[in-house]
Amino acid sequence: MERPVALLLATALGLLAVFAGLASGNRLPAMVSVSIGLGDQGTYTLHRSHRKLSAHGPARVEPNRIWGEKCSKSDIVISQGPTAPLPSGIPTYTVEIMNMCVSGCDISAIHLRCGWFSSARLINPKLFKRLRYNDCLVNDGKPLINGATISFQYANTFLYPLSVSSVACV
Repeated sequence: MERPVALLLATALGLLAVFAGLASGNRLPAMVSVSIGLGDQGTYTLHRSHRKLSAHGPARVEPNRIWGEKCSKSDIVISQGPTAPLPSGIPTYTVEIMNMCVSGCDISAIHLRCGWFSSARLINPKLFKRLRYNDCLVNDGKPLINGATISFQYANTFLYPLSVSSVACV
């Protein structure tokens, strides 16, 4: 019984943060942190973020839905920004991939346009992996629940532009 109440509270706080961010002209919301650790090569998180990262790419466009469509690729918001470099001096970036579906939908099979994405820092392939040129898979193809965020860090000499190419509504 506590879990549904906590989820409802976290969702309400997230929506409040979205509206507050949009009202102030910010593209990305600030949200309450809830995280879990994954992997043995470092800590990877599935969380609601409290950080604002600079957004790269086009401004968020409201979904253009066909009658009865539950979600669209514009419900997935990607933000990334610089973080502390590796000891070797290679720049690192934190990426957050958020499901901002207003109708409460879960979204799976999230594919991103990612060029020849590579990283000097190991990324948990269950969270993010390049399948081929310009095709990266998020969350091993599994659903990203409404309001949730996948976060990871990569290291490279430059920031990769990432954008959603396709999704599947659950």
